[in-house]
Amino acid sequence: MASSKDYLTFILGQLADLEKIRYRAMMGEYILYYKEKIVGGIYDDRLLVKPVKAAREFMPQAELELPYPGAKEMLLVDHVDSKDYLTGLFKAMFKELPAPKVKRKNKQQSSLP
Repeated sequence: MASSKDYLTFILGQLADLEKIRYRAMMGEYILYYKEKIVGGIYDDRLLVKPVKAAREFMPQAELELPYPGAKEMLLVDHVDSKDYLTGLFKAMFKELPAPKVKRKNKQQSSLP
């Protein structure tokens, strides 16, 4: 089941106090970025975040769930109705999130005789 654009709009509204929040659509779901680091995503109208230590400490009762079959488990965020809770969670997680991967340009080498 794909996530609805309405749910994405709701979550983005809840995170509006944070700078540099963006998303990318991927196969009916949405990947969420905070300051260019992947925080998590919206899968089947559920907000899931990476299970970094800060997120586990912020949400000790959170359950691990699969975003889709074959993926790594992520933490389900239950308190999406609280802007303060969500912004606090994202801020707490930021330092522990991996840096974005640097994209390298493919240079085709041609061999001349």
